[in-house]
Order: sequence, then C-alpha cells, then structure tokens
Amino acid sequence: MIAAKGYAAQTKETPLAPWNFDRREVGPHDVQFDIAYCGVCHSDLHQIRDEWGGSIFPMVPGHEIVGRVVGVGNQVTKFKVGDLAGTGCMVDSCRVCDNCQNDLEQYCTNGNTLTYNSLEQDHKTPTYGGYSNTIVVNEDFVLHIAETLDLAATAPLLCAGITTYSPLRHWKVGKGHKLAVLGLGGLGHMGIKFGVAFGAEVTVLSTSPKKEADARKLGAHNFIVTSDPAQLESATGYFDFILDTVSAEHDYNLYLNLLKTDGVHICVGAPPTPSSLLAFSLIPGRKSIAGSSIGGIAETQEMLDFCAENNIVSDIEVIAINNIHPAYERMLKGDVRYRFVIDMATL
Repeated sequence: MIAAKGYAAQTKETPLAPWNFDRREVGPHDVQFDIAYCGVCHSDLHQIRDEWGGSIFPMVPGHEIVGRVVGVGNQVTKFKVGDLAGTGCMVDSCRVCDNCQNDLEQYCTNGNTLTYNSLEQDHKTPTYGGYSNTIVVNEDFVLHIAETLDLAATAPLLCAGITTYSPLRHWKVGKGHKLAVLGLGGLGHMGIKFGVAFGAEVTVLSTSPKKEADARKLGAHNFIVTSDPAQLESATGYFDFILDTVSAEHDYNLYLNLLKTDGVHICVGAPPTPSSLLAFSLIPGRKSIAGSSIGGIAETQEMLDFCAENNIVSDIEVIAINNIHPAYERMLKGDVRYRFVIDMATL
C-alpha cells in the first residue's frame, strides 16, 4: 500500500482534521499523481455533514484534483511520469452498461464510483478524495491537462467547469441563441464564460445588483435583477435557454415565463427541498425543464482541451488547507469569487 495523508471528517459532527491512510499500490492500468491543488465544491460540505444521507466515514473530500504523475502501471499507455493530470468526480464505472459504452459514465446504470464518499467497483472499498497528497486512479479516469493552463485555476474545471460545459454542448447552445445564466457563483461564472465562448448572447439573472459589474467583467452581455418585477417583465419570452445554477429554494415557474416557445430550463443546481411546478408554466409554450450532471470522461477531456485553446479557467482564491472551515463558512455566505482552491503544499 501507499502511505497517504489528508484531511478527513471522522463523523458528521467532527471537523476536518489531519488523517493518515493508505492508497492502493499502482496496478497495471493505474496512474499515481501527487496532488498540487484541489478545488472546494459545495457538495464537499454537504457530504461531510451527511446532509444528503449515506455518508461513509472517515471521509476525505475533494473531486477537483490536479497534479503531476509520479507513477504508472506497466500497461498504462495514456500517461507517463511527469505529465500533468487531473481527476474529477468519478474514478471508475461499470464499463459495460449502455451509458458507459456511449461515453456517459456519469449516468452509469450500474453505479459509477465517485472520487470520494463512494465504493470501488468491488462494492466494499471506500474511495478517498483530493484533500490529500497523492491519489491512484485507473488511467481511463485520468485527464490530461495542458501545461499552458494555470494549474490551480484549472482544478475547478473538473466539476464546476464540466457541469456547465456539458449541458451547453448537449443542447448545442451557440451563435444566435439567447442564454440566461441564473445565479452567479462557482457554477454560474463558468456558465457565463462557456456561453460567451460558444457565441451565445448571455444574460445573468441574479438577486444581487452588486454582481452586475462582475457579470459584465466575465463577459455577460446583459444583467437582470430578478427581485425587480419590471426588469423580469421586460425579459418575458426572451430566452432560448436558462442555465439554472442555483442550489437554494427558488420558484421555477417565475423563470419559465422568461423562455421562448420550445425554450429549455436546464437545472444544474440542486435545491435541498422539493419545488412546486405548474403545468401551465410549460404547456402554453411547449417549454421543458431538464437536468444535467457532469460530463463523461471523453467530454471532460474535450472541455479541458477547449479551455486550453481558448485560455479559459476558473476565477479562484487559493487557500491553505488549515483554512478549510473558514472557507466553508464564507462559501455558505457567497463570499468567494468564485471558487476556493486548496494549495496541497500546505498539507
């Protein structure tokens, strides 16, 4: 086994603290890379607090992981020692279901293996994430990262980036489309960058007028304060797509009114409580409300390549790992522009 160290929650009541554990030895198809940076996702906090249920402890969070390869198995063909590498939200899947066979491992019908708080495909070995110094992953779930990208700012692309890239690509959002990005945070700021890069007209919908300057700096063409009825009324029937990044409770019916005929409201944020949806918010305009997860491995690599070609990374604040709990508190208050990233050299 490979000795590793990280930050772990021992129970849902205890804070993250240093913890030593073992990674598996590098197998024939495995890549080991030492972790340079790990992004901080809102889901990390949900999981360590067991707010979604089913948490496995001890838990090492983190699924926006980047670093440099230090070991490869004797049958690995995709990586060599010294390469930059990354791993996102998954480290394995069943490989055989229809979705896996079609590069949709994120929708594996037999259950994929998440990077942390999950079980390996043997259904008994827990996975530990990127708040740690090193990781071992099957080469099929490791991603190439261009040397030209800012490595720390690349880490959030592996969750926040692909979560917004994937639906925009799936619905072929681009030139001639009017896209609204609902919410300006870790997901929303990437939605703006990709929407603009794809050629869409991008409008940010936000409850906070103070975010307009940031939205325009990120490339948004328009900004609507959703707490202003007159501004909302002016956008009735205007958008082809709404990319909804909000994870707090909100009224979907209000925003569906902003869609054109055949418009699509795409949910990538996950509010904690059920929402009321009126049929007549959909029926008159043949509108749809849809959901999207992350992308598959091939699409995630496509995104990273696109980002390298277009110099797109996340806007980040780098923190030391012993500041993780203050960072969580700031994240809950929306006090981050727009993603925390842990410098793992501080572990």
